[in-house]
Amino acid sequence: MADSQTFLFMDMVGFTALTAERGDERAADVAHLLYRHVRQFLGEHDAEEIKTIGDAMMVRCEDPALAVSLGVRIVDELDGSGPIPPLRVGVHTGTAVRREGDWYGNGVNVAARLCSAAGGGEVLVSEATQAAAGELPLIELGDRKLHWLKNVPEPVAARAAVRAPLIATLSRTNKVAA
Repeated sequence: MADSQTFLFMDMVGFTALTAERGDERAADVAHLLYRHVRQFLGEHDAEEIKTIGDAMMVRCEDPALAVSLGVRIVDELDGSGPIPPLRVGVHTGTAVRREGDWYGNGVNVAARLCSAAGGGEVLVSEATQAAAGELPLIELGDRKLHWLKNVPEPVAARAAVRAPLIATLSRTNKVAA
């Protein structure tokens, strides 16, 4: 039976170019640097890593609000100024089923497609996740936009999420080096 779950997908913008310019070894090192950085935050965001593939990572979060917070934190801390290129993130809450350690379903598909629709340094949060999360006091959401996503029959409403300005200013002084 499919239950409602929250998924977060992320990938690096320009990873193919990075691989072409710096080679396979360096590109793999950068991908693993991203994974190590993200893994240190999973526990405090009640999240679990589902899988990685190339420069992409799939995460499931128990709490939709913590999923949004995790996405914003990752993009803020890995802003493309270090060795890791800018990231794009998609967060969606929807139905999915677990099979042999992986997840399948509409919730997974839409999160992955939102990730693809996001720009560099952007976290796209579906309206479904926003509704499931409730109030997000430390996050600001941009304008609602409809996204026609590949192989998704209806447009998906989503908003770009950023850390609230005061919080963003304070966190820049404590930024973790990648």
